[in-house]
Amino acid sequence: MKTLNLCILVCLAIAAHCSPILQPADTQQDEDMAETYLKRFYNLTEQSGPTFRRGVSQLSKTLSEMQKFFGLKVTGTLDSDTLQVMKKPRCGVPEVSQYSTFQGNLKWPTNKLTYRIENYTPDLSKSEVDTAIVKALQVWARVTPLRFTRIYSGTADIRISFGRKSHGDSYPFDGPDGTLAHAFAPFAGLGGDAHFDEDEMFSSKSLNGYNLFLVAAHEFGHSMGLSHSSDPGALMYPVYSYRDPNSFSLPQDDVKGIQSLYGSNPDVKPGDPDPEPPTTPDACDPNLVLDAVTTLRGENMFFKGRFFWRSNTQSFKAVQSLIKNFWPEVPDNLDAAYESRETDRVYLFKGREVWALSGYDLVRGYPKSISSMGLPSTVKKISGALYEKHSGKTLFFDDKYYYSYDEGRQMMDKGFPKLVEVGFPGMRGRVTAAFDIRGFSYLFNGSTMFEFNSISKRLYRLLRTNYFLPC
Repeated sequence: MKTLNLCILVCLAIAAHCSPILQPADTQQDEDMAETYLKRFYNLTEQSGPTFRRGVSQLSKTLSEMQKFFGLKVTGTLDSDTLQVMKKPRCGVPEVSQYSTFQGNLKWPTNKLTYRIENYTPDLSKSEVDTAIVKALQVWARVTPLRFTRIYSGTADIRISFGRKSHGDSYPFDGPDGTLAHAFAPFAGLGGDAHFDEDEMFSSKSLNGYNLFLVAAHEFGHSMGLSHSSDPGALMYPVYSYRDPNSFSLPQDDVKGIQSLYGSNPDVKPGDPDPEPPTTPDACDPNLVLDAVTTLRGENMFFKGRFFWRSNTQSFKAVQSLIKNFWPEVPDNLDAAYESRETDRVYLFKGREVWALSGYDLVRGYPKSISSMGLPSTVKKISGALYEKHSGKTLFFDDKYYYSYDEGRQMMDKGFPKLVEVGFPGMRGRVTAAFDIRGFSYLFNGSTMFEFNSISKRLYRLLRTNYFLPC
């Protein structure tokens, strides 16, 4: 039945992510809910038998499959991180690995498709809606032979509409948040159609509401025949994530998926400048170069581009997320980060600005100038930072130099900056990231990490950058 090809874009609320790795769930109600979830989305057929706590069962095996898809720690037990994902609104079709097409590789038999906008949302002007739809379709046309023509009457291949609750397709919307939109894979009748929940607040530019271009681009991927991806950086990941529409570039995973159905864009000539599609960084890459590293109340956080990983000493795998899913206001490609034990805050640096986190909450009044941290106005950015627990000092690195900041007095120490190689004998090259943990200071230079005793500054080992990233 064509109804099996329905796919729903969801907003996994930002607040769902904004908490540390948690403890196991412990109520029968949670376990019953989780079993229902797995039956619905992961084809669990077990009707009764062992629970999550009674050893290996089909239930725990299916739970492990779900945990693997979302990049959670794979335990086969119902911990709170897993339960947290299950309790949030989500897509109504089963998950798949990385890019995937719908069963049977559903696709359009022609590369020339029509679309029709049947009504408009009052959240935006008609011209703003028209622009968002055109731009969203061009995301896919830019990398394939697909070409789209708008029609104003008759039956189009892709019919676009806004509606509330029950809106005529047997898949009612659920009010504000939750499901944002849904689309049908190529098929007769409803195939290709995209519906948007009018109870949402759609926007064209700002972080307020849900950006219509981003939602539509995801939905049109379904309209072309793509299912969901487990790559958190992919447009076809089932979680809504804000990114700047003006600089949006279709990620590599999505490019591979859509070109597996339709091929590449024949209008792109060999030698034409074509930016490389963005990829999702791999924690297992031995040549990984990190932007920034910090701790946060017992967790380790590793930043790279649009992403960051978080892990703790009990983690067998680092959980990867988009920065924007946690903090929409914080920029990507950070320069440095550190946790102050004096203020119980984490500071994130980009250029001449600094953001502060209290737990996972962004502190009001930020960003501020990095000069508010006591750095001289001549410093345009810092390349790394770490807090020394034994001394109460924060070290700010400016490539090959560093400053010492007294957290208690909130003043820079005299006699700085100094050469890093003077304060940390054996360090070579500029510092690209830094952090301090369990009595050791780690200075990064590209894909190499230098391990020093925090007090004596004696160099112990040279390690790969991903040494602390379980994968």
